[in-house]
Amino acid sequence: MNIISYHELRKLSPQKAREVVRKVFEANNRNVSKTAKILGIARATVRRAVYDCLEDKSRRPKNSPKKLKSEFEDIIVEEAKRTGFRYRRLSTYLQKKYGLVISENTIKSVLKRNKVPKKTRKTKKGERSLYDYEALIPFSEFQLDTKHLLDKESLPKEVYEHMKNYRLPRYEWNMIDVATRTRFTAYSYELNSTFGFMFISIVALWLRVHNVRGRMKIRMDNGMEFCGGSERKLNEWNEIFEKLDLQLSPIPPRAKHMMGVIENTHRADDEYFLMIHAERCKRKEEFLDKAQRWQDTWNKARPNNGKGMKGMTPYEKFRESKIMVSGHVYEYPVVLLEEVFRKVGSLYYLFNKLTGKYVFTNCHTNR
Repeated sequence: MNIISYHELRKLSPQKAREVVRKVFEANNRNVSKTAKILGIARATVRRAVYDCLEDKSRRPKNSPKKLKSEFEDIIVEEAKRTGFRYRRLSTYLQKKYGLVISENTIKSVLKRNKVPKKTRKTKKGERSLYDYEALIPFSEFQLDTKHLLDKESLPKEVYEHMKNYRLPRYEWNMIDVATRTRFTAYSYELNSTFGFMFISIVALWLRVHNVRGRMKIRMDNGMEFCGGSERKLNEWNEIFEKLDLQLSPIPPRAKHMMGVIENTHRADDEYFLMIHAERCKRKEEFLDKAQRWQDTWNKARPNNGKGMKGMTPYEKFRESKIMVSGHVYEYPVVLLEEVFRKVGSLYYLFNKLTGKYVFTNCHTNR
């Protein structure tokens, strides 16, 4: 005959085990010592089973001075669900937005305890690098792209509605140097080829003024704000930009992976700029001021872990190369292209005067 001991019974049900202790206790004239001897347990165990409740008491300490406050835990859960960030990126995000310094391990525990689901992303493995990053000369290879700021898929609903209601700029223009990840940025309310030509011209002239002397190649997509897949327009633009020793190279159709360097920066714009600072801006001037600070932070203070960067900032990578280019190239001003257009007119006209060869009549293409 198998007899189950108190400890074995307790593993099955602490409540049933204590009920047995109470029955033996009553059957033996409420004698604690005799009950303990029969069941093979300590007298203190008998007293707890008889005089305390049947259920196990909580082992939670009465005071937890290092315990995370409930309101902070609520913020972590709310922001994790809203942004889709996990513990590492969420730790940086909370510090920038709320000034909360919370360790990654604490955030990981909170997300696990509250069963916050993890968003998964599909990635392709085994792809070759787009460039020989170790051999690249700064300011020789660029990627050019635009970003639609009002994107419901990328931004939380409240940020999207705020930008829309306060009429903040709708489009971001980016040109990034592949070797150093240095960014040059502008904004606009419209997307057209006039602004495309203007943005390329402004950045190219800025670089030449600061002693960038080598040939510059710019990789871009086939958007209508650039050459729109038109070979005639591409040849026309390249012939003009040849005066600046600059060449435009559109990617083949459906080859978006060739723009991977600049596409990765768009996600950082959403996470560390728009999600945090856009709601604090009610006028375009405030937005442009924040955008300037974000660009300066990206270029001078934010470490980059991309291929060939070794955790350096773009400015540190530039200084390491020791090329004869003025460091003031990093003072590039973030501009609103509509304001530039109102002040200087179409840069098509400017290049018409410089070359004495081209006459453009459709300066507002796709406006």
